[in-house]
Amino acid sequence: MSATVLPGPGNEARPPVVRSGAERNSIQSVDRALLLVDTIAELGGEATLTELANRTSLNISTCHHLLATLIKRGFVMKVPGKRLYALGGRILHLSHACLQVDLPRRAQPYLEAVNRVTGETVHLAALQGDAVVTLAMREARHAVRVDTGKLGKIEAPHATAHGKAMLAWLPEDEMRRILAHGMKRFTENTITEFSELVEALRIVRRKGYAVDREEFLPGVICVGSAIRDQAGTVIGSISASAPSMRATDEHIALMRDEITAATRALSAEFGGPGAQSADRQRAIAV
Repeated sequence: MSATVLPGPGNEARPPVVRSGAERNSIQSVDRALLLVDTIAELGGEATLTELANRTSLNISTCHHLLATLIKRGFVMKVPGKRLYALGGRILHLSHACLQVDLPRRAQPYLEAVNRVTGETVHLAALQGDAVVTLAMREARHAVRVDTGKLGKIEAPHATAHGKAMLAWLPEDEMRRILAHGMKRFTENTITEFSELVEALRIVRRKGYAVDREEFLPGVICVGSAIRDQAGTVIGSISASAPSMRATDEHIALMRDEITAATRALSAEFGGPGAQSADRQRAIAV
């Protein structure tokens, strides 16, 4: 007589699923693998093999083989020293990509608020692979404005406020990968030595914002700050650029305050660290 494994407390088995015609045409192994990923998430991010089998009503052997494939692809990992399966790093990679797709929509009111208060050109940028890319821009409200380029790949993350704001939160090996094509000099103020840049980025992390003082374009001052998610991972950055003729200490301070308030508030929407609801109200206040 074969034994029946009953679900333990809090691990009720899912009821049998009655599939539609379209669902019956799906690939069963893919469906079951995704079910396991969903179930691990539902159980708090980690679970034992028995818990997963009970919860999904799948055979333990089937679960084991599917989990082995998910581990190989990075979607699941085995917890060291424990008989637990947890969500893998590949899930974070996908969630990060998903956040970037949603970033321009969520950032829109913040970009408009910074643009309205400072009157300056405002950019939204993000890391896409090894590239820093401008996703959105609001033109300055002044007759005299700066030409900071078009949307798309930024060739000088080491020389721009939005680039430095994001680089500051990356491990050094990732910085090196992004800067693998070199640190081109654009003006006499451009940082072209990696060690000097690393030291400058330590200051950026401490202050919470980056400043480009004519490092990329002569006559242009830019302030940028990073947007981070709940894991502290950089999602993107917001920056404001002004011609040096308007960039008094008071105006730079205004740009800094508005940019950092906006990025803290937007980070809060993505579960980012150290965000306060008051910042959001300040950033989008009319």
